[in-house]
Amino acid sequence: MKEGRLYLDRSAPLELRVRDLMGRMNGREKLAQLGSVWAPKLFEGGSFSHAKAEEMIGDGIGQVSRLAGSQRVSARSCAHLANQIQRFLIEETRLGIPAIIHEECLSGMMAMDATTFPQAIGLASTWDPELVSQVTSAIRGQMRAAGSHQGLAPVLDVARDPRWGRTEESFGEDPYLVTTMGVAYVRGLQGAGLRSGIAATAKHFAGHGFSEGGRALAPVHVALREMKEVYLLPFEAAVKQGRLLSVMNAYHDIDGIPCASSRELLTNTLRGEWGFDGIVVSDYGSIQMLETFHKTAKDKKEAARQALEAGIDIELENSVCYGEPLSQALDEASVSGATVDVAVSRVLRAKFALGLFDDPYADEAEARGAFDNEENRALALRAARESIVLLKNDGVLPLGDQVRSIVVVGPSADSTRNLLGDYSYTAHLRLDRAAIPVISVLAGIKGRAPPKTEVHYAKGCELAGGSAEDIHAAVEVAERSDVIVAVVGERSGLSEADMSGEGRDRHDLSLPGVQEALIKELSKTDKPMIVVLVNGRPLTIGSVLAHCSAVIEAWLPGEEGGNAIADVLFGRHNPAGRLPVTFPVHVGQVPLNYARRPSSFRDYVFLSSDPLFPFGHGLSYTRFEYGDLRISPTRVAPAGSVEASFTLTNAGDREGDEVVQLYVRDEVSSVSRPVKELKGFKRVGLKPGEKKSVRFRIASELLAFYDQDMRLVVEPGRFDLMVGASSDDIRLTGEFEVVGNAKVVPSREVFFSDATAA
Repeated sequence: MKEGRLYLDRSAPLELRVRDLMGRMNGREKLAQLGSVWAPKLFEGGSFSHAKAEEMIGDGIGQVSRLAGSQRVSARSCAHLANQIQRFLIEETRLGIPAIIHEECLSGMMAMDATTFPQAIGLASTWDPELVSQVTSAIRGQMRAAGSHQGLAPVLDVARDPRWGRTEESFGEDPYLVTTMGVAYVRGLQGAGLRSGIAATAKHFAGHGFSEGGRALAPVHVALREMKEVYLLPFEAAVKQGRLLSVMNAYHDIDGIPCASSRELLTNTLRGEWGFDGIVVSDYGSIQMLETFHKTAKDKKEAARQALEAGIDIELENSVCYGEPLSQALDEASVSGATVDVAVSRVLRAKFALGLFDDPYADEAEARGAFDNEENRALALRAARESIVLLKNDGVLPLGDQVRSIVVVGPSADSTRNLLGDYSYTAHLRLDRAAIPVISVLAGIKGRAPPKTEVHYAKGCELAGGSAEDIHAAVEVAERSDVIVAVVGERSGLSEADMSGEGRDRHDLSLPGVQEALIKELSKTDKPMIVVLVNGRPLTIGSVLAHCSAVIEAWLPGEEGGNAIADVLFGRHNPAGRLPVTFPVHVGQVPLNYARRPSSFRDYVFLSSDPLFPFGHGLSYTRFEYGDLRISPTRVAPAGSVEASFTLTNAGDREGDEVVQLYVRDEVSSVSRPVKELKGFKRVGLKPGEKKSVRFRIASELLAFYDQDMRLVVEPGRFDLMVGASSDDIRLTGEFEVVGNAKVVPSREVFFSDATAA
């Protein structure tokens, strides 16, 4: 331990270590901890540059941005590069403070050779929080092996406008589902203890998924009650239940206040009401945007002051405002040293919690075998299989051995790039192909097809273009085949050629280009046609339904997507994914979600307000029966709980999973409430003929809402309880009553019902 420095004594209490280190720091060293550096700036010719490090991080640094996700280096080599950075900071700066290295990890660590899992909207479609935790545990192992400490995920935005390009990054439209999946994601990523975990970063705080016109960065128009009950709820649960270490602000403004300068959000709500004790990091460039975009700051000094005083501790991805501009603001006393000290102490506390002072270096030998190995690929396949939603099936699926020939058509049929989400390494760096094997749908079908089944291919058209000749050529091949598999949809990414992802917002939700025309022409062959959707948002495919026999929603299924889709087509896997978002008939219905208030169901002149596919929808190759609903007690106190139990039977001849969903409705309340709200779900596997008893225990606190005085209350009254296979497919109904006086809930602590199946 250098010079008897207490902060280097791993046996000392954390707070004493923070206090000791803070007492040794000068002003430059403190400000350095509030900043970050874009990783490639520390390298020259692919090698770590000592000279650049002295210039940029000579006083230390808070974070290093995207070491793996910003350059074409293998994840395995990142461990060595990370160790070089840490060695410089520890051995060649005055106090030896290591850096937090962060990476993106939405659908896997964003690194050249890391495993690419299904995009978040696909993970949400599994309705399987345990699987989500397993996926993020695998991501944690890869990130730690590469020398990373923080992941910029999960996205906890409740997505209620599918025009928004980042719908694919979300867990869907429902706050209960988003909360459940989000907490599972955080727990898997952070692990049993942060010293061996990855700090999860919940984003985008808050309300980012319901922007004006569905456009990225646009203002959000949400009243306080809805904000608290819908858009803040997943973040609150991540803090209280997931012990979340990091939060990232959103880009937009709410009622004129940019989230990056909102003390109400970042301090009063996050820390004051919820007790958050982690760090708040800025979304990339969002502090500078207070000057350049929102026009609430006249210069970078003012932007730095607004953000720091609001509660942002670290500026990402570079120190633009928290560098020299913040130093000048300190000199001019427009920012107090005490405010800086509070933020610095939070950053140091996070570094100690992550074990960076005690174990700063990655194990380079371990990194060599940690990435896209056989175990991780198997998990990617399982996740992709479970994410697939069967939207329509007239009996053509699953395909049997009698099928002599299949033609696979469409712009995404033979593409590996199109199966990946926007924050995959390949899509984000705008590469044509991944460095790891990605299984296309065509390759998956060829590999999984029965031995005597011929598989043909014709592209038919591009995603956003094509000709009559291309369509005609595909029709000719289809005429000679027994079955057509049409793989259509969108491509995700950030370029102008992409149709989904960050900044890729759409005014129209139909299939782009001439893909719909391709399907209509193929249908004239009178051959059974299965449409496979590869996309990042709900699409208005009503006119497509009439021209096909089955529709599979595959979302952006990741590296094993082709095999997973083939397994569903050929019956190797019985699909059980369920929609985490509502599919509208027409974009003019948006916003359209199942949990609307009664006044929101008025029809249009030429169109009803009904969806094309409801929230929670998904078909199976077997049939499930529900029966014998029992509710006990039927009268419950505001501080009590009610249990609902029923029997679930697999009445078909195939093994399969059913996702049972429990909804409640408050019959009469002091403010208008949704017509139904999801309050529990369980994915249940059953063999043919097998029965299981499914039980939900719902605490009365789950029924709490904000009343006219903005108090969180459980009000007495009658509640309808509904159990079913989707929000529209309700199989069992009952009711119970909350009796006694209204109960004010001082702080929400119950977020989930308990569900068991045996």
